[in-house]
Amino acid sequence: MLKCSCPPSSAGLELSVNNHAADFTLSTGLSPAISLSCLVHNSSQAEELLWYRGDGQVALKEGNKVNISNICISPVNQSDNGVTFTCRLARDKSVKVSVILDVQFPPQLSGEETLHVEEEKDVTLTCNSKSNPQAQSTWLKDNQSLTLQQSRHELYQTSEVFQLSIRKVQKSDNGTYTCVVESRLGNGTRDFHLIVEDKKPVFPKEAVIAAVVVVTITVLFGIVARKDKIFKVWKVLVS
Repeated sequence: MLKCSCPPSSAGLELSVNNHAADFTLSTGLSPAISLSCLVHNSSQAEELLWYRGDGQVALKEGNKVNISNICISPVNQSDNGVTFTCRLARDKSVKVSVILDVQFPPQLSGEETLHVEEEKDVTLTCNSKSNPQAQSTWLKDNQSLTLQQSRHELYQTSEVFQLSIRKVQKSDNGTYTCVVESRLGNGTRDFHLIVEDKKPVFPKEAVIAAVVVVTITVLFGIVARKDKIFKVWKVLVS
C-alpha cells in the first residue's frame, strides 16, 4: 500500500515582528537605520521566511531566512513614510505579519522662487510642503500677515501642497510672499518673489513691426513702378 507524503500543516504556526504577533505601525524619526526582526513560533522544523517591501520581495542573504530573519532599513528617510514591510512564511504566505512605517519629520519646502506676471493677469504661488505629522500653513507678504481679499485671493491646501492664487494682479501686489509651515517637530519657510510687469500692448510688437515692413515695401514698389513719371516731373521742376 502506497503511503502519501503530505506537507506538514502550518496550523498553529505564528510569526512575530519585533515582538508583535499582529500587524502594527512603527513610529520613527529620520534616522541612520532601524531593524525589523521576524521570528517563527510553534515550529517543529526549519521554516523559510520571506520579506516584502510593499509588493516587492526583499533579497535576503543565506543564513538569514530560516526561523528568524532580520532586515535593516538604512537610512530611514521621508520616502519610507507609509511603506509596509511584511514577513511571510514561505510555504504558506497567508501566515504573515506586516509593519507600516510612520516616519515623522519636520516641514521640508520647495517651489518656484521668482514669478513674473503681467499686470491684470492671474497668478498662483505653489508651496510644496512635506511633513509628518501634517503641518499648519500661513502666508506673509513682506514679512507681514497677508490680508486676504475675498474677491482676489484664494487659498488651496492638501497634505503636500499649499497654494495662494491672486486674481488680476496689480502693481501693489509686487513683493515677497513667504510660505510659513509649522508643526510640532519644527517650522519651515520659503520665499516667493512676485514681480508684476507692465501690461503689454493689445497688438504684439512683432505684428506692428511686420505691418511697418509691409507698408514700407509697398511704398517702395509704388515708387519704382512710377519712377518714369516721377523723373519727368522732377525734370520739369528743375528746368
